[in-house]
Amino acid sequence: MKELKKELNTLSAERIFCEFRKALATNKPSIFFEVLKQAKVLDVHFKEIYDLIGSLQPIKYHPEGDSYNHTMLAVDNSAKLTGNLLIRYSTLVHDLGKGSTPKEMYPHHYGHEERGVELVRNLSDRIKVPTIWEKAGITACKEHMRGGIFGKMTPEKQVSFIERVSKSPLGLEGLQVVVYCDRNRIGTIDDEEEKQCTFVNIGKKILNEIDGEYIKEKYNIKEGIELGKKIHEERVKRIREYKCQIH
Repeated sequence: MKELKKELNTLSAERIFCEFRKALATNKPSIFFEVLKQAKVLDVHFKEIYDLIGSLQPIKYHPEGDSYNHTMLAVDNSAKLTGNLLIRYSTLVHDLGKGSTPKEMYPHHYGHEERGVELVRNLSDRIKVPTIWEKAGITACKEHMRGGIFGKMTPEKQVSFIERVSKSPLGLEGLQVVVYCDRNRIGTIDDEEEKQCTFVNIGKKILNEIDGEYIKEKYNIKEGIELGKKIHEERVKRIREYKCQIH
């Protein structure tokens, strides 16, 4: 494989995506990337993932090693939780920004969410993933850190987060999977109270309870900017009423 490295550049983007899609659909997608890494050809089509190698992380939170190892663990975790390839792809690319972190900043990766957006676009365009995958990957990149600290955010920021993510192709359910995999937490939640307090369940609850029809009936407000503002305000009020710790 190493000797044929130059020939990889002659492959069509469609062929590359076809092989990538099949790998992503397996029970352990990391094998695909590990083989390419061992053959020293990972950088040909997956440079953004290759650049994660050696990107150091705080050992306290990431005993698995560098950003590459973390990403491989996360994508394998996603394969245990969902068969949805859009979500698996979003998990794969959520931390691409760490590959561009200046070494003098290690082991921290401040701002990697913002830096990662362009890298997600570059990879998505190069291997020609569906546009909806790219959009979902960007959402995962930009929002996964907020999802991880959702319970510490103000009610105003919580509602804004829920409204943004719910409108994205990834959705609240998809981002919840990404966050679980990012935190190396897989499987089901046994505690019933905790299950009800995940941001996906809280988000679905306020979106269903507080919508345009609810506000129109309660305040006699017609369509327009005022209606949107009032929906947001009422959702903030409602989320303040919830007593459980949101995860």
